Amino acid sequence: MSEFLPFEMERMMSEWENVVEYNMSESGVHPMTVRELLGDDPEGVARLLDTELNYAQANGEMPLREAIAALYPGATPDNVLVTVGAAEANYLALHTLVDPGDQVVIMLPNYMQVWGIAKNHGLRVKSFRLLEEDGWAPDLAELDAVVTAQTRLIAVCNPNNPTGRIMTQAEMAAVVAAAERVGAWILADEVYSGAERLSDDQTPSFFGRYDKVVGTGSLSKAYGLPGLRIGWAVGPRETMDAMWMRHEYTTISSAMMANRLAALALSPEVRPRILKRTRDYIRTGYPVFEAWMRPHGNTFDLEPPQAAAIAFVRYGLDINSTELVNRIREEKNVLIVPGDHFGLDHYLRISFGLPHAYLTAALDRIHEVIDELS
Repeated sequence: MSEFLPFEMERMMSEWENVVEYNMSESGVHPMTVRELLGDDPEGVARLLDTELNYAQANGEMPLREAIAALYPGATPDNVLVTVGAAEANYLALHTLVDPGDQVVIMLPNYMQVWGIAKNHGLRVKSFRLLEEDGWAPDLAELDAVVTAQTRLIAVCNPNNPTGRIMTQAEMAAVVAAAERVGAWILADEVYSGAERLSDDQTPSFFGRYDKVVGTGSLSKAYGLPGLRIGWAVGPRETMDAMWMRHEYTTISSAMMANRLAALALSPEVRPRILKRTRDYIRTGYPVFEAWMRPHGNTFDLEPPQAAAIAFVRYGLDINSTELVNRIREEKNVLIVPGDHFGLDHYLRISFGLPHAYLTAALDRIHEVIDELS
C-alpha cells in the first residue's frame, strides 16, 4: 500500500460528529430542514415529488449552474462545474492545475484539505502565514518571498477557516499580484462567503480579478445545507472542462434531487432568506460564546471572527490541544477541534452558530473541564 497522509480533522469528525451528544466541531451553522428550505410552497413540493431520480447532468443541471453563475459577475454557466461538495472541487482543481513535483504556496492556518491533497499528489508545499498579532492578516512580505518562478499555484481560504478573517481588497490585490508575477494559478476556497458576522455585504470572490483563478464554493457553510453535498468550482471555461473530465473519474455527477433543491436554495426568492438565517445564527451565537469566555479570564484569547460560525481560541493551559479535545469528548460527550489539526497547538476551534439551548449546554460542559484544569 502506498504511503498516504490522512486528513486528520475529517478523520476525527467522521468518527465522532454523529456519535457525541454535542457536536461543536462543525464550521457551518445549524443545518436547515427540508421543510424550512421549501417553505409554504405546495406547488414546489409537488414538482419535487415528480422528479425522476435519474443521473443529473454530469457538470450540473443548467438551472443550478445558472444560479451559481449569477453569484459571480461576468460568469456564465460554462464557467461553472457542480461537484459533490467544495471538497471535490478543491480535489479536482489540484489534480487539474498542477503536476507532481510542482510547487504550491498555501495560506496557513487553513482548512488542511488542500495541504493534504498537495502532499499526497507529490507537490512541493510552501506556506505564508496569517498573523494573529495583526488580527490574522496575511503576511504579505512572506507571501512575496515564497512565491517564486517555480510556483504554480497559490491556495487561499477567504473568509478563512479557522480564524474567520476576511481579506481586505488590498490583500486580495497582493495575492493576485504575486500570482500574476510568476503566472501561477489562484485556488480560492470561498465557502464562507455569505456567512459574515459584521456586515450584510457578501465577501467578494477572487473570480474576475485575474484570468487564472478557480474559486470554489458550496451550500454547506453559508447556507446550512451540508446534507445536499453540493459544491462548485468557477473559472475559465477550458479549465472547468478539464476538471469535468476528472470529475467523471470521481463521482460522475451530484444527485438529481440535490441539484433541484440547490437551485431552489440559490434562487433570488429563497437565497436572501437563507443567508439571513445563517447570519442570525452567527450574530446571536457569538455574544453567547463571548460571554462564556469572559469568566475564564486570561485562560482564553480570541481575535473576533469577521465571518463563519467558528471561533479560533488560543488557550493558556499546560495541555496539548488534541489531549484537551479528547478529554472533553471522553468526559463530557462534546466534540470540538484541536489546533493541532491546523498546525497550531494551544488553540481550539469551537462552533457557535447553533440553537441557544444546545450551545449553552455544550459550553457549560466544556467549562467544567477548563475549570478543573485551571
